[in-house]
Amino acid sequence: MSSRSAPTVWLLRKEWRELLSSRSWWIFLLLMGPLVGVSFISAVKTYAEASGLGGTSVGVGEAYSPLIGIWAPTFSACELAAAFLLPFVAIRLVAGDRQSGALKLELQHPMSSFTRIGIKALILFAGWIIATLAPFVGVVLWKAYGGVIYPPELLSVVLGHLLNAGLTIALASAAAAVTQHPSTAAILTLSITIGGWIINFIAAVHGNLWERAASYTPTAMVAEFQHGLIRVSVVGVSLTLVLAGLILAAIWTRVGVAVRRRALESTALAIAALVLVVACTQLRPSWDVSENRMNSFSRSEERALRQISGSLTIEVHLAPEDPRRVDLERRALVKLRRVMPQVNIQYVSDTWIGLFEQSNPHYGEITYIFNGHSATSRAATPEAVLENVFTVAGITDLAADDDNFRGHPLPVPPKGAPLLFYIVWPLLVVGCAFLTYWRTR
Repeated sequence: MSSRSAPTVWLLRKEWRELLSSRSWWIFLLLMGPLVGVSFISAVKTYAEASGLGGTSVGVGEAYSPLIGIWAPTFSACELAAAFLLPFVAIRLVAGDRQSGALKLELQHPMSSFTRIGIKALILFAGWIIATLAPFVGVVLWKAYGGVIYPPELLSVVLGHLLNAGLTIALASAAAAVTQHPSTAAILTLSITIGGWIINFIAAVHGNLWERAASYTPTAMVAEFQHGLIRVSVVGVSLTLVLAGLILAAIWTRVGVAVRRRALESTALAIAALVLVVACTQLRPSWDVSENRMNSFSRSEERALRQISGSLTIEVHLAPEDPRRVDLERRALVKLRRVMPQVNIQYVSDTWIGLFEQSNPHYGEITYIFNGHSATSRAATPEAVLENVFTVAGITDLAADDDNFRGHPLPVPPKGAPLLFYIVWPLLVVGCAFLTYWRTR
């Protein structure tokens, strides 16, 4: 073994032993089973009843997609675990060395602080992947029930939660490196997490720039992936923040470097990360990998929209808190932006709630302007939006709709799931924990 690889291998083994000896990781692993179990069992029951189980309306489940009915709720347990459990595991692995004095031993080995943080992050990712075996038990059960698995949309959900875990690991590592105590790092990490939720709340009320900023928070990011939508901009922003967080942690683990220098390097890192984040937000490519194309118009409609060359302007006279505006944005305009990136959407309102604008004769109108042609409507449905866009663009002939998703109804109860998630998983984790502790003694 080369002298260069020896310190790296030593640190990998050391960090792996640290993870296995961490009570927080074993508790995290223990709780994942019941957390996933509650979500999976509830989702399967709801899906089965909608598919006709127990005398309910047969055929309702034909519109059901496993992406929304099963995978999104099942893997939502990973989002909770990443927010409230994973940070403590990461902080313990990063800050524990400083508390125990092991960091001084690590500094005696010829390796950079970036390598040390990278190895710690790699071990934390390995621990996260082991914990996410719980939702994959649900995937196996769903297949055993006779359920349909569409790999692209399942991989989209997994990718979203991997990025979310990466953000959590980077944030917790940076907080543990900057602060002097694990409890302080935990409070800082939780505060930033809550800050992301606050941004989502403000965006729901005020919209505009807040709405755009909220689309890159972990909650919104995971929601997009759970709906089968992969945006390059979101992936780019997430990877940039993960890398920035790990570099920040590496900067502040160099205990022999002056605080002033580390602060200057952190400032430069923040500026560089901000520039990259802004650049990533300008990336437009995206993919709808959902089987039922829930994030897209039909293929024939999208082909017609791509034929429109020129600038399309849409003026929406609705206040930010008006439910019609939210419905219009989520069901129609988001899909339109994916096909026509140059579309210019302008929201016009004098108040936030629109309650006192009802006397305005133009409130509620949606005006479409293209090459000197205009059309005005008050309908906010996707069908009405497309009809008006095609009218001002002069498109009349559309090919037949070629999207025929019929859903995958499955009236089967979650047999065996309670036993696996509530009994077998905890017993297996407890047994592995005792075996690990016994072998290390």
